[in-house]
Amino acid sequence: MGLPKVESDKSKEMQLDEKDLQILRTVQHDGRLTIKEIARKVHLSTTPVFERLHRLEDEGYIKRYSAVLDAEKLNMGFVVFCNVKLRQMNRDIAMDFIRRISDLPEVTECYNISGNFDYLLKIHVPDMKAYQHFLINDLGAIESVGSIESTFVMQEIKQEHGLNF
Repeated sequence: MGLPKVESDKSKEMQLDEKDLQILRTVQHDGRLTIKEIARKVHLSTTPVFERLHRLEDEGYIKRYSAVLDAEKLNMGFVVFCNVKLRQMNRDIAMDFIRRISDLPEVTECYNISGNFDYLLKIHVPDMKAYQHFLINDLGAIESVGSIESTFVMQEIKQEHGLNF
């Protein structure tokens, strides 16, 4: 946990070839594939796919594997984008806000942004009443929060969980 390091040493990063990129595209589309299935799709044998996949995981190109769940079916389909401006900003206040937000299960995404607000939160709750409760009792309980602007999602048009590369 903590603020991410801004500097980056590109020289330490692994060079990706076309087979690495094919493997990444394949597991991004379906993380449940076996090594054998991935190997068949990228036209390699299983041993090099196994080695490449582990190297890609170790290097951090693959952060984790997950399933995409249906929020509506789980009664968490009320989606709110919430802009948050802190009263003031310094390292300790930012770290405390990040820690507190990370502990709130309703917040499914959090971004430090530029502009009139400091953070953009994506929140999943069952309904407006639950959001009101969250706003007052959870987000509103964070002393450093200065202002909040909520935008309610009326319809999801596109949601991609992968990168196009």
